[in-house]
Amino acid sequence: MRSRLWLCVGMLALSLSAVPASAHHGWAGNADEEFDLTGTVESGVSLAGPHATMKIRAEGKVWDLTLAPPARTEHAGLKEGIIPVGATVTIHGHRNRDANRYEVKTERVTWNGRTFNVYPDRK
Repeated sequence: MRSRLWLCVGMLALSLSAVPASAHHGWAGNADEEFDLTGTVESGVSLAGPHATMKIRAEGKVWDLTLAPPARTEHAGLKEGIIPVGATVTIHGHRNRDANRYEVKTERVTWNGRTFNVYPDRK
């Protein structure tokens, strides 16, 4: 009976360890300095996941942009399909502290004379 209990406990522990950790896109991994970048949209806005995302090509690299959570991004007017692939955008935010990672926690996206301020409380 005791060995069956330990077997169940072991299986439970193993199954829980297989669950992927959910990533939180806080600000700690990003530089304190403001960062601006202009590039071409490679992958449009996606509202899937805990934060909206998009990709741009700039400086010969593809940059991953982490936006606000989906509802907040939509509230700023930035919805899936609004900015077409190939469009030129300028983003403002904070670059990843690791210079080898082309990632930006993005506060604002400007396209076609329109600014989408997904983090209006950050200046």
